[in-house]
Amino acid sequence: MFRSPIGPDGIHHRVLKELAVVMLGPFSITYQRSWDSGEGPADWKLDSVLPIYKKGVREHPGSYSPVSLPSAPQKIMLNIKLGTAERHLKTNTVIRHSQDGFTTEESCLTKMISFYDKVTCLGNEGKVVD
Repeated sequence: MFRSPIGPDGIHHRVLKELAVVMLGPFSITYQRSWDSGEGPADWKLDSVLPIYKKGVREHPGSYSPVSLPSAPQKIMLNIKLGTAERHLKTNTVIRHSQDGFTTEESCLTKMISFYDKVTCLGNEGKVVD
């Protein structure tokens, strides 16, 4: 899938990376105000939406999926919010340890490996496993 390095704000991601130290202060203020008010800057509500071909006849509009491309500062804020929400869920044990598929540190694959290990151990002990 093609990812444009330029967000809907017209700023190339490399520019933001090169100016990270300079932009830290303004972004910190913006993010804190956004966090406190629950509202982000108005231009963060605008995303570039690209049609990505999935299958079928290329001339048919139903053959495409819309993919939203937020600006880089918006992605950073979303990651901050996601991290905060995940920490809250883990700290307050809202999501049990057995629900690996819902956390970034674990995956469904680790859950499957754990399940396979338990089934194998039970089978080696001669116990019936359904």
